[in-house]
Amino acid sequence: MNRFKLMITMMFLSLVALAVSPAVKADEHDKKTILTFSQTIEVPGVGQQFLPAGTYVFKIVDSLSDRDIVQITSKDGNHVFATILAVANYRLKPTSKTVMTFRERASGQPEAVRAWFYPGNTFGEEFVYPKARAIEIAKVAQQPVLAMPTELAPEIVKSEPPTQALRAAPIVAVTPKGEEVEVAQVIPPKTELAQAELPKTASSLPLLGLMGLLALGLGFGFSLISKRDASTL
Repeated sequence: MNRFKLMITMMFLSLVALAVSPAVKADEHDKKTILTFSQTIEVPGVGQQFLPAGTYVFKIVDSLSDRDIVQITSKDGNHVFATILAVANYRLKPTSKTVMTFRERASGQPEAVRAWFYPGNTFGEEFVYPKARAIEIAKVAQQPVLAMPTELAPEIVKSEPPTQALRAAPIVAVTPKGEEVEVAQVIPPKTELAQAELPKTASSLPLLGLMGLLALGLGFGFSLISKRDASTL
């Protein structure tokens, strides 16, 4: 009798573990990624900020509803090269490898980083440039570029920690003509993108159904045990 109870309980716990483990596995909260670049690249900073060819660590150090804060450090983590504002952007198809996208560059200029996508994720980080530089990049790329006030960039570099200043920095998008538009006109809010993606996440429904069936079976099994126990009294 006790063995029967134990078997049903183990089946239930196994299914609960199956339902929970994918979420735990996907909980890469800081998305720490080691990247090696074979040539100099541009990242947001004061004026134009460049990273020479080499190996760097990208990770999220703070996350809010409307923005993330990304930090770029040396491979050993001892030196911080940049702390950058980013807004969640979306791609239709995730990949198994890290993807970095770049803006079209002017002749002879290093490529300017546009967005960073973590392996397996449809949401990525689109970087925000100081407005003066964002306008220059937008003109060359002929695309809107996310921007923050240029005058805030030096203050953010000086602030300690810089994440506090970045939390409150206003974000807009600038067009190739230098006009400001709302970020939502260029990148839909993350909440809207998440809702649009809901049909793709319906794969969890069969698992929920299976859990329901197991719960019914579990109840039926314990009912039989109760009847057997009653008959032996």
